[in-house]
Amino acid sequence: MAGSADPLAGLDQVPWGSLHHAYGPATDVPGQLRALRSADAPTRSRARSELSGTVHHQGTRWEASRHVVQFLAALADDPTTGDRAEVVGLLRAVVLGDRRDDALPFDPRRAFAAADGITDDQATLVARHLAAGDLCEHDEVAGLAGDAAVRWAADAFHAGARHTDRYARWLAEPDPQLAGHAAELLAWFAPDEATLAGLVAVPADGAHAAARASANLTLGHCPVDSARTDARLSRLLSADTAVVRVTAAVALARRLGDRLPDRALDVLVEARGADFDAEVPGWDRSVRGFVALALHRLGLG
Repeated sequence: MAGSADPLAGLDQVPWGSLHHAYGPATDVPGQLRALRSADAPTRSRARSELSGTVHHQGTRWEASRHVVQFLAALADDPTTGDRAEVVGLLRAVVLGDRRDDALPFDPRRAFAAADGITDDQATLVARHLAAGDLCEHDEVAGLAGDAAVRWAADAFHAGARHTDRYARWLAEPDPQLAGHAAELLAWFAPDEATLAGLVAVPADGAHAAARASANLTLGHCPVDSARTDARLSRLLSADTAVVRVTAAVALARRLGDRLPDRALDVLVEARGADFDAEVPGWDRSVRGFVALALHRLGLG
């Protein structure tokens, strides 16, 4: 049961002193993770900022990054953790870096192909010279730096892939920001049947609208051919909330292309001409941007 176990269990068993982040040995990471459990909101905010700067420095992941993932996922899974949606946002940054929706659908084998050519010892050597600030003085090691960064990114991604069952469970959370961030995070991993069912089942009414919109966009990027998914999105074209209707149309445009139902096309055209826009939890692009992109793909942009 979520929240029944210590989310930081095993924290002190990780050899943080021998792992590196952007500023050297990761000895400060345990304290930052513990601070995410603080009752003081500014303390939690400062800890998130510090972690972002060390294990997700300007989008780069490091040796220590993958070890942070399990604890962030467990913290976000615990209902007693404060600012859970923000913790999921940090988790997303560590797992995916600065990737945007134009990289979807995501193929990790292609994205991380360069990681296959570097060993653990080589990646560790790069990290040590980066921390020492003398990487440029060692040409052979410097030549490995790019592949090492890919290796650390791959390690963080695969660590994140081990928690997709949690992300799917968060779809049912009453906090629409948390559920919306979870839906976007699921767009980056190959879906199983439980994940698809969870994305389809997110309610569309009232407070759930933002999470439903995020789930719509994720389903639009899902490569699985599913009549159930298309039927759900088609029904949502008549939803009471504009952001739900429009994101359902965007998703159907991506999934069906020139087989798009007339009603979905009408929703997209109306949204382009209306004074309407919205932000969807977890997604960088605004709804207006998604509409423009969908119409462009249909040859109408």
